[in-house]
Formats: sequence, structure tokens, C-alpha cells
Amino acid sequence: MSLKNVIADWQQETDLIIQELINDGSDPDAEYAIEHHLASKDFKILEKAAVDVFKAGFEVTDAEEAELDDGSAVWCFDVVVDAPLNADAIKIDIEKLATIADKHRVIYDGWGTYFIPLDGEEDDE
Repeated sequence: MSLKNVIADWQQETDLIIQELINDGSDPDAEYAIEHHLASKDFKILEKAAVDVFKAGFEVTDAEEAELDDGSAVWCFDVVVDAPLNADAIKIDIEKLATIADKHRVIYDGWGTYFIPLDGEEDDE
């Protein structure tokens, strides 16, 4: 998939993710830990991408090895942004991160976050 398509798809998905969170009762005004995901089968290449992401001003987690559905292994890391559910800001980050991923030929695998109830209390379940 081309870089332009990856960005467009995830920017469109952003509106849906935010709307679903709000519809489910998540606090629209809370600060969220937004986690963007990058992955590659080659650790050294992923490491170079992580350096560029860090240089771009983002917080980068340590790379971890994960198993895919087909049993193969992949290396991945998260890019964590603490911010409100602001679609425009998230879309800007998607474009920056997908561009860095494309430069290094790693996969930008979207973003996610956690539900935050309106009362601000976490569910223990």
C-alpha cells in the first residue's frame, strides 16, 4: 500500500475510533495515552526508524518481539502521545509517523488508546 493510502486510511479510521469511544461513554475531555504502532521483521531497520521517531520529538517505547497469526515473528514498538482526543492533532501525528515508517520501509500499524469513563474512575474489570 502506498504511503498516501496508509495515511488516508488511518486518518479516516481516526474519526471512527474517536466517535466509537465517545459513543461508548469515554470522556471526550480526558487526556489519553495515544499509542501509535510501528513494526518490522528486521530489528535493525526498526531501530533506525525508532531513532528518527525520537528525533521528531515523540516518546518511543522499547522494541518487543511479537508473534503474528501465521506464527512468524515481528519486532514492534509504540509511540506514546499523551493528549486529548483531538482528531486533527492525531491525523498530523499519523502523517509524520507514517512518513518515517515509509522512509525506513517499516509498517505503520495505526493507533489506539484506552477507554476513560466520564466519572474518571478506571474499571477494575
